Amino acid sequence: MTDAKIIDGKAFAEGLRLRVADSVATLKNTHGLTPGLAVVLVGEDPASQVYTRNKARQTSEAGMKSFEHKLDVETSQSDLLALISQLNRDAAVNGILVQLPLPSQIDSQAVIAAIDPAKDVDGFHVVNSGLLATGGDGMVPCTPLGCLMLLKDTLGDLAGLDAVIVGRSNIVGKPMAALLVGESCTVTIAHSRTRDLLAVCARADILVAAVGRPEMIGGSWIKPGATVIDVGINRIDADEGRAKLVGDVNFYEASAVAGAITPVPGGVGPMTIACLLRNTVIAACRQNEIAAPAL
Repeated sequence: MTDAKIIDGKAFAEGLRLRVADSVATLKNTHGLTPGLAVVLVGEDPASQVYTRNKARQTSEAGMKSFEHKLDVETSQSDLLALISQLNRDAAVNGILVQLPLPSQIDSQAVIAAIDPAKDVDGFHVVNSGLLATGGDGMVPCTPLGCLMLLKDTLGDLAGLDAVIVGRSNIVGKPMAALLVGESCTVTIAHSRTRDLLAVCARADILVAAVGRPEMIGGSWIKPGATVIDVGINRIDADEGRAKLVGDVNFYEASAVAGAITPVPGGVGPMTIACLLRNTVIAACRQNEIAAPAL
């Protein structure tokens, strides 16, 4: 039985996309500016193909320009860097996203470093990471930003709350911690070597699971009434050979204890692309010295 409030990321993301579309229409009508997002896909990974198609579709639906670059899996690092350099110089491109993971012959960090920080709508460039860590105003990684939006919508003021993040990746864990510190939470980053991980999680008012292990976090890990944000997206075998998506949290167990929880699917996932569109609008405004809308 589900006792927790279900945090509907799909509905929140839809509202954010509508606000983005309104802002794009205003930029077109008032300033003659149409934000543009370039997405680069190297290879034919099926999950990445689906994801990039969704990004392109939602970019167009929001009224923005969508530039798709699909490169062969054998593409060299120098050729990819040359494309990024071209996109950096293209005034019609306000945001650049290179879909990860990249093939083994390409150094992902070198590629991220080559993107103009002002166009780094993924928020992965070291300049944007540094700005986030020091309270500056850079591009914020989309998934942690989406998590923060859901938390603030659910809880309001987060100041003083005890937050635990399970996972220390550069993509989710570390930027999530910086965002929560910025909201005056008391933040712990936990991971595979954390001693008594269960006890650490069980004290959290906010628990963010981003570890990549299916249903690792059970009900006994959850403080009664806590808010649980499940970033995990794991495909596991289900009945009759079919696969299903689950998070890093055992939803059935956790929802009987938590005060609020994101489902998988339908929780954090839809927020990532919506925040990508939001970041592209913000980037376009900054590049053209226009006051950015409150999104």
